Amino acid sequence: MNENRSIFSLDGITGMLIATVLLLAILAGLTIWNINVQNTSATNFYDIKDEHLIQMRSVDNAKHLVDVK
Repeated sequence: MNENRSIFSLDGITGMLIATVLLLAILAGLTIWNINVQNTSATNFYDIKDEHLIQMRSVDNAKHLVDVK
């Protein structure tokens, strides 16, 4: 039998805690990034010019959007 085991090795409690802390840090980072992106998008207003010239399917439709900032 292998008697050289340790409860604090990387494949035991320590590894589980490292993985948990790493996953929580990734979750916190993505949450902060998400909040920043939503705040930026919510304050980025735009106006539509010449709306009567917008066609159903056209690549030129993006030219009708103007940032108000």
